[in-house]
Amino acid sequence: ICKICWCQTYSEASGLDMEDYYWQPSLFPKQRFNADYELSAKQGADTMAYIALLEEKLQPALLHTFWVDAENYSSLTKPWFAAHSPFPLGFFVPGRLAGAALSRILLTKAEAPLHSIAEVEGKVKAQKRRPVSSSIYSDAKECLNLLSHRLGTSLYFFGNAPTSLDAFVFGYLAPLHKASLPSGQLQQHLKQLHNLCHFCSTILQNYFTEAGSGRPHSNQDAVDANLQKLTQLVNKESNLIEK
Repeated sequence: ICKICWCQTYSEASGLDMEDYYWQPSLFPKQRFNADYELSAKQGADTMAYIALLEEKLQPALLHTFWVDAENYSSLTKPWFAAHSPFPLGFFVPGRLAGAALSRILLTKAEAPLHSIAEVEGKVKAQKRRPVSSSIYSDAKECLNLLSHRLGTSLYFFGNAPTSLDAFVFGYLAPLHKASLPSGQLQQHLKQLHNLCHFCSTILQNYFTEAGSGRPHSNQDAVDANLQKLTQLVNKESNLIEK
């Protein structure tokens, strides 16, 4: 409703027909309401390529970290979602989301991941083949290394202004950067990539504080809401599968 009201107000001020917004999806970019408006064609192609890389290489490891790893799920993910779900959803929603996350990994890797942290780290020598979860985390670490190399010393991926690629990367990395994970080999790898950590901290300070002043929200509900937004970005695919 708010978007429709905003469009109507803008159309009255600019003389544009409201039907343009429904029948011309490309109108907003033409009116420069697009984070990627200033990007070149090559940069736009790079954006799509990196987003595909995130979904293929990094997302399965994040789903495994938060939803499949037994230690993280029992001590962090399940209690948090249970506490923030209305009664009686808190009793079964975390389990449903965990099942959806596992299904997503199966769709991506075509095999069931190994659950114990020893298997994830590839320390079970009795296995005759490479552990699937070890492959998941290796791919994720390689993806993080590529992102770190691409970012370099820049503030954002394409200069001094954020684009949709920055939003996607932040959505994946911020929960991993901020969560207190008891079992966090992927988190430890991220902490070694200082430019990616600084990238997350910069966006948190500029866009998730009061008026970008660098002062965190004093209201605990607002803090929880921001954390929930970050977590939902990581689990958006799981929610779609569940529906």
